[in-house]
This record gives sequence, C-alpha cells and structure tokens, in this order.
Amino acid sequence: MKVLCIWYATVDELNFIRSALPQGTEVVAPKGEYFSRFECILQDLEPHAADADVIIGFALPKGLLEVAQKLQLFCWLHSGCDDLDHIGALSHFKHRGIKLANIRGANAVAVAEQAMMFVLALAKKTIFKHQVGREGRRLFPVFADEYRSAMLNGRTIGIVGVGSIGSRIAKHAKAFDMHVVGIRRNKSLPVDHVDSMHGMDELHSVLRQCDYVVISAPSTSETSHFFGEPELAAMKKTAFLINISRGSLVQEKALYQALTSGQLRGYAADAWHRYEYGRAFPISFLPRLEVHKLSNVLCSIDQAANADDVLERDIAWGVESIVEFAGGRPISREVNLDLGY
Repeated sequence: MKVLCIWYATVDELNFIRSALPQGTEVVAPKGEYFSRFECILQDLEPHAADADVIIGFALPKGLLEVAQKLQLFCWLHSGCDDLDHIGALSHFKHRGIKLANIRGANAVAVAEQAMMFVLALAKKTIFKHQVGREGRRLFPVFADEYRSAMLNGRTIGIVGVGSIGSRIAKHAKAFDMHVVGIRRNKSLPVDHVDSMHGMDELHSVLRQCDYVVISAPSTSETSHFFGEPELAAMKKTAFLINISRGSLVQEKALYQALTSGQLRGYAADAWHRYEYGRAFPISFLPRLEVHKLSNVLCSIDQAANADDVLERDIAWGVESIVEFAGGRPISREVNLDLGY
C-alpha cells in the first residue's frame, strides 16, 4: 500500500505515520521549498500520485484526483467537507467508488473553547472595556445599559447543531450554570449536559427562549444561509448570536440589519461568508457590508482550530482511518458522500 501525504510533512510526522501503519507501507511526501507547508502544487505531487492507494492532507491541488487513478481512500484533515463539495471532489469520489474520511471531532475541544470565549467576551464587553481602560477613561453612569455586562448564570443557551463541538459547548455552559437547549437533525439521540433537545422544525420556538445562540451545525446544502431574517426576528433583542461554523450559514444582509437596528445585541464569528468566483459576483472574502467592523461584533478570522495539540491530533486521527482501511475494518470517520458529513 502506498500513502501520499499532500503537505510538506516533517520527518517526525512521517515517522509517526509509518510507525502506525502495517510494515511495508510506503509513505511519501513532497520535498523542497514552500510558501505554506500545508499546501502543494500539482507538479510536486504528480510523480507520487499515479500509484497512490491513499491520499491524506489539508489542501487539494487542482488536477490531483485525475492523476490518482489507483486511489481508494482520501483522508481529509478537516471536519467540514463543503470545500471538497464545491470543487466537485465528492461527486468524483462517488463516481469512482473512493472512500472519504474526515477528522470530525479532532478540533472539537479547541473550537468549543473558542465558542465559550466568544460568549464571555460578548457578555462582558471585553474588547470595549479593554480599550476604555487603555485610554484611561471611566464608564459612567455605572450600571447603564451601554456599560453593564451580561450574565451567563441562569441564562439559556441554544446550540444549533449538537455534534462533537456542540456537545462540548453544552458541557462548558453547564459549568456556568446555564440552561442548555439543543437543536439537531436527529433529536431522539440523547446528549449529556443538554436539558432538552429539539428538531429543526422547532427552531423559532427555541430561539425565543435563548439569551445566547451558538451555531455549530455542519455546512451543507441544507444549512447554507438557513439563518436569516425570520430567525433573527425570533430572537430576543437582548440575545447574542455566536457562529462557530461556516460564515455562509448566516445571511449577511439580515445580520447587518439586526445588528444595526437593535434587533440583536451582539454577534461573534470565527469565519465569514466567502463570495467566491463562480458562485458570487463580485468576489470577496470579507463581509460585503463590513459586519466585522461593527462595534457589537467580534471575529477571529478562522482561528478557532489554531491551537495547541490540534495539528498532532488532526494527523493522528487521519492515520487512524488509514489503519482501519488497511485492516479491512469499517472506517469510523467515513463521510457519507450523499450528506457531505
């Protein structure tokens, strides 16, 4: 079996992968200079790709799948597979009978912590009060609406998408004595730390109860732009919205209007909607309405998973799928190519 790593893997990373796989497995990776070691051009990979049984990596260069005629398994070292869907890879895998595995859950700890950072930072006006403190100003009168922090204790948090990330957010929220309600496609599956679970058909009634709403749902054709004016209108005017998933799940125009009209108290996001060539015009990789510059908005430019331990776990979990494949066992993190996750 031949495994192709489509990033400039370090010696330690290659040794780790080889040590985990059956003896005799060939593990190769590109060498040479690079701008980002997690992406490669086709020319660096083409000599290795033609006879690769497995490909594992973080970024997929255009044309690689067409070269990899022997490919049986593709290990995507991300949780979300929507980027693969956008470039036609999912249909390619389905047509060729190639298995796809992701690393869903590998980033859950870091992303859930980021979500709670957003909850706290919005509630406690962290950035605003830090700036006021640096300027040496005082906030007066005390307890005024524009200066007073929000509380978590005894408040209700709604989690839309209670998977590996959402369930950890629920656990963290319980440490702040919050009431936790969940929304998920299959509401019959019990989840620890969630007081009540609801289906998507109950979304608006749940939103009306919440002081905080966290979106941690996967990005699919069903969830794209699903959170718009009706959903924002259903929320309390004192509520905060946190999006720890893809930016495209929330409609930008409706969000802007809610934030600037007083309909929504604050918003935080790890990633913004990408207006990409071929699917939008004009293109933009920042909000068209500059939502990210509003005073009641926080953002982290897709940095939630950029944390200690995450890279090592990403690679380790990807290798676990290769080990299961090599042993002829079911792949625990195989992606359903019809659902996209």
